[in-house]
Amino acid sequence: MFGPILASGLAMGAVYALIGMAYNTMFAASRVMSFTTGQVGMIGGVLGSLFVVELGLPVALGFLLMLIGCAVVGVLTELLAVRPVLKKLEQHLYVLSTLAMAMGMQQLVAILWGTEPRPFPRLLATPAMGVFDERFWLPLLACMVVVAGLEYLYRSTLIGRAFLAVAEDSFAARALGLPERRLRVASYALAGMIAGVAGFFGGELMLAYFGNGATLSFYGFIPIALGGLGNNRGALVGGFALGLFQQAANFALGGVIASCAVFAVFIIILLVAPGGLFGSMGGRRV
Repeated sequence: MFGPILASGLAMGAVYALIGMAYNTMFAASRVMSFTTGQVGMIGGVLGSLFVVELGLPVALGFLLMLIGCAVVGVLTELLAVRPVLKKLEQHLYVLSTLAMAMGMQQLVAILWGTEPRPFPRLLATPAMGVFDERFWLPLLACMVVVAGLEYLYRSTLIGRAFLAVAEDSFAARALGLPERRLRVASYALAGMIAGVAGFFGGELMLAYFGNGATLSFYGFIPIALGGLGNNRGALVGGFALGLFQQAANFALGGVIASCAVFAVFIIILLVAPGGLFGSMGGRRV
């Protein structure tokens, strides 16, 4: 049983890591933890099934349309749930605004798509190959491509460096003439696409199901809590660790007890390392 646990654990870990990186991308530009992130991942899976299965479009075209749709949802999140809150003194109200939008998105998908899980297409139409099946290695490949793309964006492009400048000090970035608002909108669109990739390439494991949003929201937050907020490499390691532990606990203990074990380990690690295993507690000059 070691092979299936390893394969499914790494695949689900890659999905969780992608959601964690979407959280990081949104947080970097706005200092807001948007609870819509997991719901956008769920929408990625639903749109993938809609375009490829229901409408019969080619996988590549369905993937492209899914990215556009999730980017639009990301932008709407910034416009409707984040931007109004950032204008207020009580900026922590984003907890309520993004949570309310997340619940609305879930209910809208339930009404339009239905509450029963629907099949997700085999993206490459390859024969089933056990632990080497495409449903296990495609999420890993997608995760690696996203990580490499983000590293290139942030380190080798002007817009990526502008994102980092806004994340470091938004007031100084504005003083230097950087278009903070447009960069924030772009970061939410990028985060929407990253979350959509998680839902699309994790669709063969999770199916197209409206209830996946809440699962992805929670389990996608754990990697950044473990790896350190804003640290994509930490999110990658935390996601794989979570996926492997979750699948091993499911095999050894069963679903409900396994979830309790995940919660327990999560709380213990945060008590020992509040800044995450790869993060550090921030300091502020006064």
